[in-house]
Amino acid sequence: MKFVALGDSALVVHLREELGKPNETLTVVRRALELLQRAALPGVTELTASYTTVAIFFDPVIVARHANDESSTQWLIARVTQTLRKPRAFRGKGGGKLFEIPVCYDGEFALDLAAVAQHAGVSEQEVVRRHSGGEYRVHCIGFTPGFPYLSGLPVELAIPRRPSPRKHVPMGSVAIGGEQTGIYPQTSPGGWNVIGRTPRRLFDPEQAPPALLQAGDCVRFHPITRAEFETLAR
Repeated sequence: MKFVALGDSALVVHLREELGKPNETLTVVRRALELLQRAALPGVTELTASYTTVAIFFDPVIVARHANDESSTQWLIARVTQTLRKPRAFRGKGGGKLFEIPVCYDGEFALDLAAVAQHAGVSEQEVVRRHSGGEYRVHCIGFTPGFPYLSGLPVELAIPRRPSPRKHVPMGSVAIGGEQTGIYPQTSPGGWNVIGRTPRRLFDPEQAPPALLQAGDCVRFHPITRAEFETLAR
């Protein structure tokens, strides 16, 4: 582990130097987050996980009270280290739910399907078959509220982001960016290659939690017709 101060009220714990094996790294990061949540260390106000790190936000005044004569930062680092170095801390596969996401890959929704097929050297139908044939894991949520970054994309479908991002990518668009796939929860700008659209809503501020998917969850896509899309979108 490596600790980096983020201002005077946050620490970033680097658990891996790089992504490496995505699923193994995700498990380590999610376990660390869960352990720190359960530890409820004094003064810690928020915990946020990313691909290889966990950010710990804290109240310096409260931490200083517990640190006594010791440096607040060093006191917190010692407690975090103690929490994460418990025996068996990172064994097991970790939690996460499985979600089935319907996707319509029809031409109107698949703005870049032809480009992905050409890049991969396969037919558009084969892109759909391969994209919907695997299981993906959510590594983090970001970019826009509820946007899932998913690993597990077949390597032959990996394609660089578009040279010029679109100003408006429709809500529900399923897209490929590099070695990942993702879903746009709202209409927003975006530079990923759009290959389909889901009628399922990924972000609802009236729900708790508002994001349908969470880091650690698994996703499977299944193709649907345009008629099925219209029915599910009602």
